[in-house]
Amino acid sequence: MKGFRGFVLRGNVVDLAVGVVIGAAFSGVVTALVRAFLTPLVGLATGAVGDFSRRTLHLHGVEFPYGAFIDAVITLLLTALVLYFVVVLPFNKLHERFAPHQDVQAPKRDCPECLSAIPAQASRCAFCTAELVRTTPDLP
Repeated sequence: MKGFRGFVLRGNVVDLAVGVVIGAAFSGVVTALVRAFLTPLVGLATGAVGDFSRRTLHLHGVEFPYGAFIDAVITLLLTALVLYFVVVLPFNKLHERFAPHQDVQAPKRDCPECLSAIPAQASRCAFCTAELVRTTPDLP
């Protein structure tokens, strides 16, 4: 039980559990938004036939309820669009604005003694301390 308690009380497990619960609640909100506002717009665009859930195909006495599938696909596409424009795009813009930018790495070369990657302009290897001949950039 001690190991299980340690596993459950680790930050990653609790963070994951909270993320799943919030994700499920957010999924319900987005699904309700799509069904309440965007699906009727599809109905307007397609001539007031936006409710495909009751559409069926009868073939040799067998009923194929293809409308539920079409309705689910439309809901998936609209949900993905809403999530992208309401969550992903704003998050990426915030991330670009506040995230630290990575510095450009200096060109590297291999040390002839220990084969470690070192800066191209280094005069001594930081790993094996071997003296190196400096390389000069080619001039035009």
